Amino acid sequence: MNTASAATDGSGDPGGPRWLSDEEQRTWRAFMHATTLLEDHLDRQLQRDAGMPHIYYGLLVQLVEAPQRRLRMTELAMRAKITRSRLSHAVARLEKNGWVRREDCPSDKRGQFAVLTDEGYGVLERVAPGHVAAVRQALFDRLTPEQQKALGEAMLVIAEGLQPEGTGADLPWLR
Repeated sequence: MNTASAATDGSGDPGGPRWLSDEEQRTWRAFMHATTLLEDHLDRQLQRDAGMPHIYYGLLVQLVEAPQRRLRMTELAMRAKITRSRLSHAVARLEKNGWVRREDCPSDKRGQFAVLTDEGYGVLERVAPGHVAAVRQALFDRLTPEQQKALGEAMLVIAEGLQPEGTGADLPWLR
C-alpha cells in the first residue's frame, strides 16, 4: 500500500492509522537499511577477527566495564537488551570458549553471576582496536561532528521512549 497517498488522499478516517509521509518513509527505510548494514558489517568484522558475533562482544564489554569484571545474569541481560534465554545461550558459548565463567550468587540461590575470565579479557584486548576501527570507519568517519551529536541525541530520545521506567513494559530482559 502506498502509505503516503493513503495519508494525504483524504480517504482515511481520523481514528485510522497515521501513515508515514514520504519524508518519514524515506527516513525510516534509510534507518532500517543503515542499521541492518552496520550490524552486519560489525558482525563480520568480529567473526573474522575473533570468531564471535557482535552480541557476544557486547557482553564481554559489559563485563570488562563492571566492578570485578562480574555482573548478575539479570543485570547483564538488561544492559545487553536481550532476553534471559538468549543471554543464557550466549554465556554458555562464551563459557565453552573459556572467556566467561558462571558463579552462583551467595545471597540468592537462584541467581548467578557472569564473570569475565583472564582469557576473555585477553580476547577483548586483542579484538577491541579492530572493532573500534570498524565502528569509526562505518559510522563516525562518515558524519560531521554536528551529525554525530544529532544522531546521539536522537538515539537517546528513541531509547528512552522505548524503555520507560516503572511501567511494567515488555522489555527483552524481563522475558
